[in-house]
Amino acid sequence: MKFNKLNTVIFIGFFAIVGVIIMQLFLLNQAYIFEKRDTEDKIHFALQDVVEKIYQDNNSEMPVANPIKKVSANYFIVNVNDVFENRLLEHYLKTEFDKVKLELDFEYAIYDCSSESMVYGNYISIDGKPSKMCAECFPKNTDLTYYFAIRFPHLQKSYFTSLSQYWVFTGVLFLVLIIYVYSVFLMLQQKRYTELQKDFINNMTHEFKTPLASILIAANYANSQNEILSHPKLSKYMQIIINQSNKLNQHIEKILYVAKTDSNQIALEKTKVDVQSLLELVKENIQLKHAKEIQIRIAIEKPFTLLADEFHCYNLIYNLIDNAVKYTESSASIEINAKETAKGLLIEFIDHGIGIPEKDLPFVFDKFYRVARQDNKDIEGFGIGLSYVKRVCEWHKWNIGVKNNEEQGITVSVEINKKDYE
Repeated sequence: MKFNKLNTVIFIGFFAIVGVIIMQLFLLNQAYIFEKRDTEDKIHFALQDVVEKIYQDNNSEMPVANPIKKVSANYFIVNVNDVFENRLLEHYLKTEFDKVKLELDFEYAIYDCSSESMVYGNYISIDGKPSKMCAECFPKNTDLTYYFAIRFPHLQKSYFTSLSQYWVFTGVLFLVLIIYVYSVFLMLQQKRYTELQKDFINNMTHEFKTPLASILIAANYANSQNEILSHPKLSKYMQIIINQSNKLNQHIEKILYVAKTDSNQIALEKTKVDVQSLLELVKENIQLKHAKEIQIRIAIEKPFTLLADEFHCYNLIYNLIDNAVKYTESSASIEINAKETAKGLLIEFIDHGIGIPEKDLPFVFDKFYRVARQDNKDIEGFGIGLSYVKRVCEWHKWNIGVKNNEEQGITVSVEINKKDYE
């Protein structure tokens, strides 16, 4: 797999989340061990105190050896090595377990020497609900004579219940990991579709250019022939073919150029560009292109020279003015002001057209976005002109903004950094 920026970020994010989950599982395991040790210590201390009380009642001396033996995770045998009463044992067990705050159900049984079996017992429930004792769960021990056994049926369950907060955090982390993986999958899938779309557009437009070039060559040649020139109607139709072919060629060039900019194949060739001359050139070409009356007023505070890519700067200004003309219902009146501010050079393009709804202003520079209008079908374009303008500003690290005028039309502002002009 090729490790570009996207793949690197995906892998770092994935391993970071997995690392956090591993740490959480480690903490969960440590908490489980601590909880288990704490509960067993409580049981041990409580049973130790029970044995001491029995020996005190019998006025006997406590043995040196530890009387408590853990047989399994929830089963303990206590060697009393002296006689004791069953009712008193139950009272002591309840009392000592309450002291250490051991809130667990338990059941106990006492070894009977006469029958050589575990007899008499009771199930003590925390919530007070009666429950049947498990007689088969108390096997006898042949090495001891006076002893009792105690069992905690829900001891393992209590460990997991007490760690419920840790389980919730772990579950949330696993959910985050699943959502992350799913999001990455969708993103990669979308990226693949985008690349396929770009390839399709590139191939499609290239395939269009070859026959279109042949049409233009043939049409221009035919238009210069005497048979066409002598026939006004044929000459008019031929001119329509040429004009529409040129227009289609321009659209194809725009699509190709946008596809090229998306693939980051643009390299700026910065040179010194005179602002006045560039604006006058665009003004002349705009007036030649459009048939309707156009008034373009240029007001420059003083001569400015940009350090920028002349080709892209021309296209930037051309697209802004061309848009202003297209979205003006009758005669177009456009003002271009260039002045120096505290931040740098500010160039404003002010038109008096139909304006843009406030809800659409944040999206006008998005690719393929067109403001919803009734006359959209009559206005040419794919919604890529302003997107291209935004990209040119980003390449030069300039700022661009748009706002509605108080009366009519919009103002597009381009802020040029101080280091990019003189």
